Amino acid sequence: MIAYDKTDAKSIETYAKRLVGHTFSDVIKWAEVSSDYTYNKKSRKGGLGNLIEECYFGYAANGRSEADFSEAGVELKVTPIETRKKGQYAAGERLVLTMISYKEPITHDFENSHMWQKSQLLLIVCYLRDRSLKDNLLYEIQYASLFTPPEKDLVIIRNDYEIIVSKIEKGLAQELSESDTMYLGACTKGATAATSFVPQFYPPYIPAKRRAYCYKQSYMTYVINTYIAQKSKEQEAIIENPEVLRKTSFERYLIEYKLAPFVGKTDKELCHILNREYNGNKAQWIDLTYRMLGIKSNSAEEFVKANIVVKTIRIESDGKIRENMSFPAFKYKEIIKENWDDCELHQYFSETKFLFAVFEKAGDCYRFKGAKLWNMPYKDLEETVRQGWQRTIDTIRKGPKLTPKMQKDGYVVLNDFLKESDDVIIHVRPHTKKSYYLFPDGTHYGNGTLANANELPDGRWMTTMSFWLNSSYVLKQLQSLD
Repeated sequence: MIAYDKTDAKSIETYAKRLVGHTFSDVIKWAEVSSDYTYNKKSRKGGLGNLIEECYFGYAANGRSEADFSEAGVELKVTPIETRKKGQYAAGERLVLTMISYKEPITHDFENSHMWQKSQLLLIVCYLRDRSLKDNLLYEIQYASLFTPPEKDLVIIRNDYEIIVSKIEKGLAQELSESDTMYLGACTKGATAATSFVPQFYPPYIPAKRRAYCYKQSYMTYVINTYIAQKSKEQEAIIENPEVLRKTSFERYLIEYKLAPFVGKTDKELCHILNREYNGNKAQWIDLTYRMLGIKSNSAEEFVKANIVVKTIRIESDGKIRENMSFPAFKYKEIIKENWDDCELHQYFSETKFLFAVFEKAGDCYRFKGAKLWNMPYKDLEETVRQGWQRTIDTIRKGPKLTPKMQKDGYVVLNDFLKESDDVIIHVRPHTKKSYYLFPDGTHYGNGTLANANELPDGRWMTTMSFWLNSSYVLKQLQSLD
């Protein structure tokens, strides 16, 4: 007998909360399921969610268009969380809401869209993913809670929805990217290349990857910590009154209302206006940017939810950027095991937006030129950057050419990794100021130690490297500020 009222959302939530503190294995035992179940098979996508549906709530898993508990308007979502520093959680993945259909005209009306009709009230069941456990049935359920985005989030989610459907209507579904939007994303769905591409309804009818509406992983991390687990308080926000976003977009508000009033002022003038000591240290320009935005750090609520990274760009009198943008170091023997869709570089650019705040050299100081909210265009990422990434993987697999060369201040070791002059948006450079190379015969070069290197597949040790974004490419993205 079902122990909840399927027409009452609170009754469903109360019943779900009985799961907290128990494992999926416990649920299996309660339901007295035979030993030939497949819920814990890694090949079964959504297996743990199906387990909760069938073994606990007593209804068969299905692909229905309406919400799981249609009479109460509740959609069940079972999702992993992981622990991180200071007792906080990280969402284990994005939260997939429903598939995007390319078979029919899109609906611009957000409130009447299939996506919102199905997912406006979610029952989120969070389990702690412990990668040390071999059997995922041993994962423990931590939280079960109803969730609807607060109005301040919904204003942005509505705008995200419009960005996605407008791109589809233009026949550009093949160019969708999660970084196009802030909280609501369009994530890829499809196990193989053959099944992941489908025809579009709109001309020019170019096949596009199957995608689903989702809440982005960064947004879900905030939701879990703030609204569900209540591990953290709501953070400082750029927008105090969400009503302003009914008249303008977040991007326009950020650029035109927050930052535009400071355009043309020097860093010295900004320090005076914003009550900051002028000291010229490296942190000065990023701090000035935060102050112009009315926040203290990159942890502003909207930036955390949308995974927006603030970067300051200083353009010198010769028109070049002072500093390059680097990414986390990679290990040679690990990166060659990755595939493009799941690799760290691809995930970073496909999920991250940047707020570039640009300062241009003006005499003995820098003048604020303006700002731009930017994400890497789909073609740049999927064609050019992918090419550069693949060349890097191929170089590591075959073994990079390392050529010691004597110079005035000692030996340097040249290599054949990507250079900025190769013009593929990214290049590969050392991630450490100290270098170290060790060859099989015991010969070594560099001013560092083994700690500054990692091992190549062929047994040689080479200075630790990372990907860098070409400064020339970044400059091209900022041309609209001229």
